[in-house]
Amino acid sequence: MAKADSDERSAPRPRWEPDEVWVEEPEADTGAARSKANAEPPGHRFNVPRPVVDELAGAAGAQRGGKLAGRLADASHAFDRERYQEARRILRPLAEEVPNAAAVRELHGLTLYRMGQWAAAAKELEMYRQLSGSVDQHPVLSDCYRALRRYPRAVELWEELRQASPSAEVVAEGRIVAAGCLADQGDLSGAIALLERANRQLRNPQDHHLRQWYALADLYERAGDLPRARELFARLLSTDPDAYDARRRLAGLR
Repeated sequence: MAKADSDERSAPRPRWEPDEVWVEEPEADTGAARSKANAEPPGHRFNVPRPVVDELAGAAGAQRGGKLAGRLADASHAFDRERYQEARRILRPLAEEVPNAAAVRELHGLTLYRMGQWAAAAKELEMYRQLSGSVDQHPVLSDCYRALRRYPRAVELWEELRQASPSAEVVAEGRIVAAGCLADQGDLSGAIALLERANRQLRNPQDHHLRQWYALADLYERAGDLPRARELFARLLSTDPDAYDARRRLAGLR
């Protein structure tokens, strides 16, 4: 996910699906607020899920928590549109004001990750892991340590993720990062073996399968096994003709 992989991977998202929910409007000053709202185009407000609103209310009080939820919603909207500087400007003071809000730490960490600030992102995502008990962002956190060349910690996180066995998508992301750690250290055969465990023909492959095929094809090319690399790039293109830069990569192998 970091370094060379980041160009071929979609941006990680907060697991609370930031575009889905709402923030309660305050009772006071409704006239001016509604007048302004009526002047805005539909969809101008951005919201966060009710559990996140409740978390922020518990940390800062109901009234202040609602305002913070609105700010977090704005940050998630900026993040979703890849305006990472804007998201970070919003999130930094939120993280300082409610340091125990897992949703804030998660989005702040993901934003820093997309900005390539690996150490700062790792700090935020470690806090998210501790506060939430979740392994869902372990692949991103592990990739931060990979970029920092802290391979033992990255491997620890992969083991935690593998044993927890969350969704197939999250495990696939973690496997790709773990393979990348091995490859970074010169163990291409070990990296290939790790991804080969998930390499199988599927009738309806999902996006995480395609990402694993791409990563494995890249490793085969780096290892000098061009026939296997061609096979995997071709399989990828047969499923999605526009997948990543697979067409260019395949053409370069002929």
